[in-house]
Amino acid sequence: MHSTSRRLSRSITAAACLGLAGSVLAALPASAANDVVDPTSRLFVDWQSSTLEHAAGLEGAARDDALLLASFPAATWITSGTPAEAQAEADRVATAAAAEGAIPTIVVYNLPFRDCAQYSSGGAANTAEYNAWVDGVAAGIGDREAIVVLEPDGLGIIPWYTPAGGSAPEWCQPAELDSATAAADRFTQLNHAVDALTTLPSTSVYLDGTHTGWLGVGDITDRLIKAGVERADGFFLNVSNYEETAKLEYYAGWVSDCLALSTSTAASAAWWDPSFCASQYFPATPGDISTWPLTDAAYDKAFADTGLVRDRANQKHAVLDTSRNGQGPWTAPAGKYSDPEVWCNPPQRGLGRTPTTASTNPVIDAYLWIKVPGESDGQCYRGTGGPLDPERGMQDPPAGQWFAEQAAELIALAQPPISRPTCEVTQTVKTWQGGYLTRVKVRNTGTTTLPDWSLRFALSGDQAVTSSWSADLSRTGDVVTASSPSYRSDLRPGRTASFGFLGTGAPQSESLLFLLDGKPCTVR
Repeated sequence: MHSTSRRLSRSITAAACLGLAGSVLAALPASAANDVVDPTSRLFVDWQSSTLEHAAGLEGAARDDALLLASFPAATWITSGTPAEAQAEADRVATAAAAEGAIPTIVVYNLPFRDCAQYSSGGAANTAEYNAWVDGVAAGIGDREAIVVLEPDGLGIIPWYTPAGGSAPEWCQPAELDSATAAADRFTQLNHAVDALTTLPSTSVYLDGTHTGWLGVGDITDRLIKAGVERADGFFLNVSNYEETAKLEYYAGWVSDCLALSTSTAASAAWWDPSFCASQYFPATPGDISTWPLTDAAYDKAFADTGLVRDRANQKHAVLDTSRNGQGPWTAPAGKYSDPEVWCNPPQRGLGRTPTTASTNPVIDAYLWIKVPGESDGQCYRGTGGPLDPERGMQDPPAGQWFAEQAAELIALAQPPISRPTCEVTQTVKTWQGGYLTRVKVRNTGTTTLPDWSLRFALSGDQAVTSSWSADLSRTGDVVTASSPSYRSDLRPGRTASFGFLGTGAPQSESLLFLLDGKPCTVR
């Protein structure tokens, strides 16, 4: 991954000082300017993810589900702690990903009064505390590559905010905050975060763009501009939500277009304002995607009217959260609930597109699992007094805790479908002569022979492998790769391969995540 848009501008600035700008542009490949995230990048699977932490306390099918989900790249959320603690966590993730040649997705989530002190309440106490904390995250990332998702809901829910053209503040009105300064403080905080994170050489930084079922294009564009999007790489959509990918792709293009129109310095576009931007609400009809080309046509006219040229490859880009949108949003039964909370642990949803940086859409940099699938949105009452979720007939786990029933639904209803493991691993670990001995058995439960197989798993940082047998072991960072020996390289269906190794350090706890040729195994 590379932050080409910033690197390109820096190269051109330097070249212009030497009178060489034209030659620099001529030397760049045609696709360089539109690659914010390299489409060949490999996204990072965190071997210390929250999903694996949840799996350690589960059994049976629930643990199998968690381990399957843990095998996919998902975001690491940094949500609290001192600046030093935030720095340490960012450093851990960035270091581990760099060691594997992969790109982590890091969610920065600690704004004062985040989520308006609702289900995901918390955050820094004030602007000074938040700025110091963000600086810690930035120091932890350093010069390593990272996709940074900056403050989910940070622009969708702003304390004491009156939208442009509005006559009164929106619903988030915490009594603890000064109504005269709270909204301005939010933009001050986000602008500082944008500056701290985009100053880094290898980050791609995205601000909250909400989603197609929320703010109109003009409203979110105005907020993005106030938050400093012109200095960031773009915006993210659909975090912790369920909107369909096809709609999000339309919306991403419109927000990118609206930003281009609203921030242009061309004299012909000086009269343009974000409030003029077409959206999913007009001329399109929100619930009828067949009408959404009408909004595309409105942008065609807007560019013509301003004399500007639409260039989505070089406008602001987006990343989409597809962690739970395989079945689209939930429609609550008509008239059943006074507040159906359709965003809160809706039933019968599915995983969406698996994470990738490959995209044929010039505005989309990546499809990511930003919300960690399987973690609860909170305890949903849907307008009742609780404590049960009346739609599920059970008490939902608190926000961020594992929701085994929901995890099972997401896997079963994934669109596109995801495959269950076709391998099985068993392991034994015991102390041995001041260190430890580990034996591993891997069984091919599929129908295809695996030639020259390799099995990847993680050790903790203070452990070292001193010798091994029946497999060739190598280590990169905390991750060990066990490769099949040359004398027995094929693993046929129904057959088991065994190997072992000796290590120093504290006895290794049993690993949970094993990837055989990049695919997860069931752990017994």
